[in-house]
Amino acid sequence: QVQLVESGGGLAQAGGSLRLSCAASGLVFSNCAMGWFRSASGKERDRDFVAIIDWSGRDTRYADSRKGRFTISRDNSKNTVYLQMNNLKPEDTAVYYCAARTIGSSSPQPYEYDYWGQGIQVTVSS
Repeated sequence: QVQLVESGGGLAQAGGSLRLSCAASGLVFSNCAMGWFRSASGKERDRDFVAIIDWSGRDTRYADSRKGRFTISRDNSKNTVYLQMNNLKPEDTAVYYCAARTIGSSSPQPYEYDYWGQGIQVTVSS
């Protein structure tokens, strides 16, 4: 059974930082591309792309509004992907989801991901 478990969310002030983690089990993590998506409404249909990383960690991509503030990384020895979020803004408030794609190349399209975490709330106060 595949599980993706997010942690590290919560409340932060504008300008602050949070680090999200996603621990994966039940799949060959090192073969998977991973992504972080967000939904301001908490609804699946509203998920949009935040950051993605390929199986090796060498190819990363970010949504334009997050470039320079967010960093995605992975540790294949720990089956974990991270999202470091710096200089947070109130508009970053959303439920953040971790997703795994069993094809190793990353994609910004949510529908191309095979497995999803339950989501974790990030709230940024002004």
